[in-house]
Amino acid sequence: MNPSSDDLAVHQASVLARGPRSSEPPWVLHPHELRDEWRRLFSEFFGTFLLVIAAAGAPVVDAYSHGQVPIDAQVVAPALMVMGIIYFMGMVSGAHLNPAVTLSFATRGNFPWNRVPGYIGAQIVGAVVASLLLRGLFGNIAHLGATLPGAGVSSGKVVIVEALLTLGLVSVILGTASGARNVGANAALAVGGYIALAGLWAAPVTGASMNPVRSFGPQLVGGDWTSWWAYVVGPLIGGALAVGVAWILRGPPSVAASEAAQGALEPVTPPSTPEENHAP
Repeated sequence: MNPSSDDLAVHQASVLARGPRSSEPPWVLHPHELRDEWRRLFSEFFGTFLLVIAAAGAPVVDAYSHGQVPIDAQVVAPALMVMGIIYFMGMVSGAHLNPAVTLSFATRGNFPWNRVPGYIGAQIVGAVVASLLLRGLFGNIAHLGATLPGAGVSSGKVVIVEALLTLGLVSVILGTASGARNVGANAALAVGGYIALAGLWAAPVTGASMNPVRSFGPQLVGGDWTSWWAYVVGPLIGGALAVGVAWILRGPPSVAASEAAQGALEPVTPPSTPEENHAP
């Protein structure tokens, strides 16, 4: 059962009061250790860089190699990349890699709003740097891997499809984060699997972005702004809807979800009651 919001506030206050625990290894980071915020920002930059390299790089390399990367590989590649990223750096920053995820965690109450601009800024820079590298390596081909509407697909349909896809993605992320102590890093399997599934059916329609910066990087560097706004509005709507679904399903945010969102997946022992303190 998820702790109440009061329990969460008590726990966060106790964490701030006691400071870092010396018994833990130095690479275990805690949300209150602001001296390590640069590590989290670098983690978001690097993770988003890798995601865009795979997601935008797959269609670029397909065009460069004259069709050697089929559509199913193009949608599975970023899914596998996200899975790997969550495993190797989820503990550091929470592996958001996506403004829609960061904003959803903040709206849900799992992530501090004052850290949102830094995370989104790092994600934007990572996406742009990856797109610049792709252009430098292969030239401005295949729209530099930008997500574009399929033939006959209007911007309005893009908004609806991207909102639907992101609703599912963020619901999976919030759900696995809420059970972080039980699911742990295996949340990567659920998130990566969902990304692959979404791409397999929706990539021909919208490119299955679900991520404003994944679309923005190639758009900025490649110069193709077709329906650009739909790839911002759709994921943000979907993320907001997912927060509402999370409240319906699980009620107030949990301590475990806050730890997962902020990059602290270590188990937390709830404060003991007076009776427990005096137990033999």
